[in-house]
Amino acid sequence: MADNHSKEVRSKNMSHIRSTNSKPEEIVRKYLFSKGFRYRKNVRTLPGCPDIVLPKYHTVIFVNGCFWHKHDCGRFVWPSSNTEYWIPKINRNVERDKQNHKKLIDMGWKVLIIWECELKKNVREKRLTKLCGEIIS
Repeated sequence: MADNHSKEVRSKNMSHIRSTNSKPEEIVRKYLFSKGFRYRKNVRTLPGCPDIVLPKYHTVIFVNGCFWHKHDCGRFVWPSSNTEYWIPKINRNVERDKQNHKKLIDMGWKVLIIWECELKKNVREKRLTKLCGEIIS
């Protein structure tokens, strides 16, 4: 199936996708702050530039988009157009994530991942409550 947008429109749309301070990140940060956790955002000195770093608990949190990081859920679907670009791109993202997580674990950090689909309204509270337990344990 062909793309519904022209190349220029698609390029503009893609350029507006933020890599930091996304809505899912904000949801997690506001929840953690409300529960008394203090953190640093997007620490570039750590492998993978984690979205949230909790130095007190030696924990990093990545808030991953299901599409960009190939989550095994209904929100991830391989694009049907321009597959010669997208398949290697997404697979590189997944491989880079694995390498960065290994580096962080080797440095003594606890690595937690929150997926975009886990922040939908019907499951958000349960997942964020579980996150707090994972941080403290």
